[in-house]
Amino acid sequence: MAEEYDLVILGGGTGGYVAAIRASQLGLKTALVEKGKLGGTCLHKGCIPSKALLRSAEVYAQTKHSEDFGVITSDVSVNFGKVQERKGKIVDQLHKGVQHLMKQGKIDVFEGMGRILGPSIFSPMPGTISVEMNNGEENAMLVPKNVIVATGSRPRTLPGLEIGGNVMTSDEALAMEEIPKSIIIVGGGVIGIEWASMLSDFGAEVTVIEYSDRIIPTEDKEISKEMQRLMKKKGVNIVTSAKVLPETLKQGNTVSISAEVKGEQKEFTAEKILVSVGRQANVEGIGLENTDIQVEKGYIVANEYFQTKESHIYAIGDVIGGLQLAHVASHEGIVAVEHIAGENPSPIDYDLVSKCIYSSPEAASVGITEDQAKEKGFKVKTGKFSFKGIGKALVFGESDGFVKIVADEETNDILGVHMIGPHVTDMISEAGLAKVLDATPWEVAHTIHPHPTLSEAIGEAALAVDGKAIHG
Repeated sequence: MAEEYDLVILGGGTGGYVAAIRASQLGLKTALVEKGKLGGTCLHKGCIPSKALLRSAEVYAQTKHSEDFGVITSDVSVNFGKVQERKGKIVDQLHKGVQHLMKQGKIDVFEGMGRILGPSIFSPMPGTISVEMNNGEENAMLVPKNVIVATGSRPRTLPGLEIGGNVMTSDEALAMEEIPKSIIIVGGGVIGIEWASMLSDFGAEVTVIEYSDRIIPTEDKEISKEMQRLMKKKGVNIVTSAKVLPETLKQGNTVSISAEVKGEQKEFTAEKILVSVGRQANVEGIGLENTDIQVEKGYIVANEYFQTKESHIYAIGDVIGGLQLAHVASHEGIVAVEHIAGENPSPIDYDLVSKCIYSSPEAASVGITEDQAKEKGFKVKTGKFSFKGIGKALVFGESDGFVKIVADEETNDILGVHMIGPHVTDMISEAGLAKVLDATPWEVAHTIHPHPTLSEAIGEAALAVDGKAIHG
């Protein structure tokens, strides 16, 4: 028997379950379909488990240098089983929290693979959802007035570079039982650099091979340059302008692969290879062929309110491309649900989205880079302030890095804020709020930042835009 809903959401990741909660708040009868575990990639194979491992790596690296703080330790070692156990406990706790939120919101959760049907006896429009239940029960039929597709993404691989044996993606890496002695990371983007930082801090010999001429190529050039310097300082071997040649892969007790580096072929050997070349949308097997929904370059096409060509079927998160970030998927879900409910939401301005890299050091940004600003025709002025001039950074024992502000010389508006250094992923929200409020460097500078704090670097960088930094 078919059940009727105001909204059915395909996918229970961050975007899907947040959309379900907002729908429940607005009084919509809502069902959520998830083939795996609620929380999706972010909770089980991405943000949370990787950050738990990064934190353990950070504690280990700091403990090895505890004598710098006058704390004498000896025989510091890593019990990776305990590291993984801690990660599992955090994930389990948050998973239970999401399950509780679904019950609290009276959201019906169907555990199974959902597929969109075309026009049928249930509805003259495409959109009925057939759920192949995980427990083997008869398929559930859900007849919604609206659908949100939030099926997320999975790690992308290079053609010809098969995953298996000593070659893995972040999915397999998160389940490692021991730290490899050496590893080659193919891809120096956000995920690749986080893994490079973590495994290096755990004591692995790390080589990063990046196709672009710099690591984290979507960030401001000065941030990339500083990240590369600090990764090399901790012993990471970084090779840029390098094209990996999958056909040269050899596996045995170790694994080797060659890359074309500035016209010369070089071979790299390690215990493991981690392929980190981005993510691809999960658009297969969910019945899109039964609709008029358009897919371009592997992503579902949606408008500013996340409607597809089938106006009652929406799509959010990684499956539509753009900024593939958990917090973006959440807000896209909220906008989609509010549009369904007639709440007239404002479209998302993606220039106001903060982006974070949780390596050691951390990096974070909001808005556009200096180069992007110049390409858009802005007359640019910048302010930069090093953490070396910040008392709290010296006390903290991490004074590498800086805060950089890019502003429009004509209007004085802040165009972008870029940070690298201690705890900048927490500090970026101040810059994000400044962007939302269309603040100027003067306004940020005249926000009295408490002393001693790391956030003083933001105030000093804002002053530096007009050559007025106090401690620089």
